[in-house]
Amino acid sequence: MTVYLPDGKALDLPEGATAWNVAKAVGPGLARAAVGALVDGEVYDLFQPLPEGAQVRILTEKDPEYQRLFRHTLAHVLAQAVKEYFREKGYDPESVKLGIGPVIEHGFYYDIDAPEPISDEDLPAIEARMREILKRDLPLRRFVLSREEALARYQGKDPYKTELIQEIPEGEEISFYQQGDEAYGFTDLCRGPHVPSTGRIPPHFKLTHVAGAYWRGDENRPMLQRVYGVAFRTEEELKEHLWRLEEAKKRDHRRLGKELELFLIDPMVGKGLVLWLPKGNILREELIQFMRQEQIRRGYQLVTTPHIGSLELYKTSGHYPYYAESQFPPIRFQERGEEEEYLLKPMNCPHHIRIYAHRKRSYRELPLRLAEFGTVYRYEKAGELLGLTRVRGFTQDDAHIFCTPEEVKGEFLGVLDLVLHVFHTLGLKDYRARIGVREPGSSKYVGDEAKWALAERQIEEAAKEAGLSYTVEPGDAAFYGPKLDFVVKDALGREWQLGTIQVDYNLPERFGLTYVGKDGGEHRPVMIHRAPFGSLERFIGILLEHFAGDFPLWLSPVQAVVVPVSEKQGDYAREVLSRLKEAGLRAEADLRPERMQARIRDAELQKIPYILVVGDEEQKTQAVSVRRRHKGNLGSMPLAAFLEGALREVREKRLDTVFG
Repeated sequence: MTVYLPDGKALDLPEGATAWNVAKAVGPGLARAAVGALVDGEVYDLFQPLPEGAQVRILTEKDPEYQRLFRHTLAHVLAQAVKEYFREKGYDPESVKLGIGPVIEHGFYYDIDAPEPISDEDLPAIEARMREILKRDLPLRRFVLSREEALARYQGKDPYKTELIQEIPEGEEISFYQQGDEAYGFTDLCRGPHVPSTGRIPPHFKLTHVAGAYWRGDENRPMLQRVYGVAFRTEEELKEHLWRLEEAKKRDHRRLGKELELFLIDPMVGKGLVLWLPKGNILREELIQFMRQEQIRRGYQLVTTPHIGSLELYKTSGHYPYYAESQFPPIRFQERGEEEEYLLKPMNCPHHIRIYAHRKRSYRELPLRLAEFGTVYRYEKAGELLGLTRVRGFTQDDAHIFCTPEEVKGEFLGVLDLVLHVFHTLGLKDYRARIGVREPGSSKYVGDEAKWALAERQIEEAAKEAGLSYTVEPGDAAFYGPKLDFVVKDALGREWQLGTIQVDYNLPERFGLTYVGKDGGEHRPVMIHRAPFGSLERFIGILLEHFAGDFPLWLSPVQAVVVPVSEKQGDYAREVLSRLKEAGLRAEADLRPERMQARIRDAELQKIPYILVVGDEEQKTQAVSVRRRHKGNLGSMPLAAFLEGALREVREKRLDTVFG
């Protein structure tokens, strides 16, 4: 067989040759350094047979792909360590049954069915066992079995591996990887790729936690234990990541939501259904008001639609057949012998379409921009619900623009400007755009090929004109049209999808929408779907973690607290509070008979931006002593001066203080 090196040189090798054969043929130094190979752009290990005519580049520990290789092998090392751990506890290693153990971002996991529960307290001992396995430098080898041999290996012993083997298509190779010998090593069903031996894995890893995971993600199947780990090439990278994990725990929006009394999810109300507490509702309403004012300024008209709709509406739009699995079941009842069918609203767009269609439209009315903070409902599986970021009822800052084909690019650019204005106002500076287009050959999309191609081209042209950095992602489009998503990095460098814009030629076709053009004839409008926040619930969850609860003044539920030095200043504290409220600031006074420092600390724990301390001197001069979170003591100033500065800070939606 012949393969080709990066410089184009042809290399003749025996049939069935591997990347190790290539490295050895190039030279003994490369053979010693090799950990894998890029074969026609795909990562291979040194054991997998190469295809005829392949382009081969040998990988060493200096290449970024090395990380994927050793993380995968670490998942196997974890499984081996768990088996050895339970053998030490007196169990038969075969009683530890294994699901899957893939590579994930930053590390790996393995789904395990153990004879007794694995807890976080077990992880240090399992991790120590893993480090021993690395020190043993166990060589890996790959081998292939027939379907019958593979099934015989697991049937009656491990139902999970048996199921995986049964699902491998006929004629497809069934491969295994063994590290160490058969008696004292570990063997797993696996496609690869892996490093050559456990000694080639850097020791910079850590097991982080254990979580429950239904087998194959099906809540009707057994619950396994998923053991997670992270792994990096250097100790510095590991330390940095572990710091981020600890910081993420402190910023967890579920924890902050409870501490700051913003929201709750009550099982008696229902899973995934958010109850906004007074302080949380202030935050929510401030964001709504910000967006509403911005939309009105940009020519949007506000509408309101019901929380349910006729099933026929969603059948016409295509949402019901397409999203049926993620929707609540239809509501059916009979009235006067006639059956009616309704659906909890999964999308706002069909309702807005019917508003457009309620009378004849002229090109002079276009673009028509309809906006709504509409609440929608999706049936998310219980195991996928997560605080505010994955819920069953959520409110979208939804808008739909109906325009002529010639207006699409200009309207798209206008929406881009709105989204970027939102990011700038909230200090979200690190973002990129992702254009979702059709997956070639897929049947999940509806509509005319030519219109799809036109919509994809218009989005890309608008992104270029706006100077956006973007990638094109085949298969990421909605079923009715291509889209542009923004991916934003938060304060911890985590990426979140925020803000989406979609061009749609298909729903206007499905609903028969028209407008009268300049020529007096009927024409089909184009729809642009947009939601800069996306889901308000998810957006607030992300903002909570990004700001760690330290919101800018205009968003803070409580903007200032007045703290008298002693009871003697109680009347003046009430006077200051009254002045703050009259000016429009959200303020409180802490008049409890506690030590002043204790009350200041409580205000800081509640992340209130301004603490106004008042003593005898402040009372005499109608002043306040101002403390700003993270800025410290800003000194004493007239109350009028504080009010002027704080109101300017709110009005300008500043991210920092105007004082000092």
